[in-house]
Amino acid sequence: MKKFRKFIYFAIALFFLSSCTPTINNFKPGTGSANFTSYVAVGNSLTAGYANGALYISGQKYGWANILAQQMKKVGMKGIFKIPYMPTEDGVGASEGGGTPTFRTKLVLGYSKNCQGKTSLGPVPSNPQASQAELFKEITTSVAAGGPYNNLGIPGIRVTDLFLPNLALRNPYFYRIAYHPTDTLLYYAAKVHPTFFSLWIGNNDVLGYAASGGVGSKITPMDGPVGVGFKASIDAAVKYLANLTKGDGVIADIPDITSIPYFNTIPYDPIVLNQTQADQLNAAYAKYNGAMKLMGLPYRITFKAGANPMVISDPSMPLPDSLSYLKIRQIKSDELVMLELPTDSLKCAYWGTQKPIPPQYVLTESEIKNVDNAINSYNAEMLRLAKQYNLAFVDFHSIMKSIEHGGLTVDGVHFTTKYLTGNLFSLDGVHLTPQGNAVVANYFIDAINKHYGSHIPKVVVSDYPPVKMP
Repeated sequence: MKKFRKFIYFAIALFFLSSCTPTINNFKPGTGSANFTSYVAVGNSLTAGYANGALYISGQKYGWANILAQQMKKVGMKGIFKIPYMPTEDGVGASEGGGTPTFRTKLVLGYSKNCQGKTSLGPVPSNPQASQAELFKEITTSVAAGGPYNNLGIPGIRVTDLFLPNLALRNPYFYRIAYHPTDTLLYYAAKVHPTFFSLWIGNNDVLGYAASGGVGSKITPMDGPVGVGFKASIDAAVKYLANLTKGDGVIADIPDITSIPYFNTIPYDPIVLNQTQADQLNAAYAKYNGAMKLMGLPYRITFKAGANPMVISDPSMPLPDSLSYLKIRQIKSDELVMLELPTDSLKCAYWGTQKPIPPQYVLTESEIKNVDNAINSYNAEMLRLAKQYNLAFVDFHSIMKSIEHGGLTVDGVHFTTKYLTGNLFSLDGVHLTPQGNAVVANYFIDAINKHYGSHIPKVVVSDYPPVKMP
């Protein structure tokens, strides 16, 4: 009897052990209903692999479109995914403002001294000695002979630029790959005879406005003809690309750009004062507060010991132009400050206290609302087009919201929207790290696999480099 019981216990134990044995993943790459033979990626700086404030070789290699292309090779993609590589690892980045552009090399983490003589770790140019003439030559040297290119990510472009006949004369990143100055960007998509396309564009149609504090750029209107209005331009672009590939492709929408580190790293209240300093400033602003009270306006500028909101310039305040010097106020807690705000000016030039912060460094409540309304309209149109043309769709707006509120852990790497420590965004606070690009590539893969029944293998995010520390 005892031997029988031992046999039963042994058999039960063996059953549970066998039921807990890990199963082998039988995932086999497959195309599903899509044709991945030739892939073209159309988009802006995110598609190009722009990172750390510039376009450079390793950034282009680690771009999400190139990562996706390498995975597509496992399900039938033929040939090389051609990228118009920059001639240097330092790269070239162009300023976002209007007028004559200024150029810079990529940002790296390094040590620098501030106006108070204190040394700290932060973003510095990889080559501060690079001249404007040298960088201009690098960004305008033609690489058209190496094309046609599969990666048509062009930094700085808007949806309305896709059919622009003189884009090469306005954008040096397109100039370097263009055969003729009057060629349109989408004309080049046809040259690789694509069977599958990705289109991730629209960020710059609102980002330029947001990054300039509503001063240096306008939001692309929804209405208007191709080249003017967002709707007509994106409709024409999707129709063109879908016809090229016989309907195989993926569209991605626009994330909530106000959640990226560029707008959320510098707090609204970085002015730290002692009581004596607060009293002196309150005395200085007594006449301002009295004038606002006399006019029946709610604005007041007051300071206390501890952290204080900055004083900003706000041209939209309801005052006549003759009183433009009074169009200043303290920033609200839900308004945003640009990462490029010169913090030395806060420390040593009395910005935010005695001198108001210029409007190009602040995104106000009304400007944030303008950004949100535009993005929601753009995204609704892109979702409609994805359904109309039966294309895969990546909802990065929802994805970014989820990461912003709860973070994301993939392959042992935790991602947040925090600057530097969040692993997702590079040193410019807008573009992605190599690991961030791997995350994005996997979201594209998920959407494509789900829609077309394909089996493109996902990448291991931890195989890609994080932010490089000095």
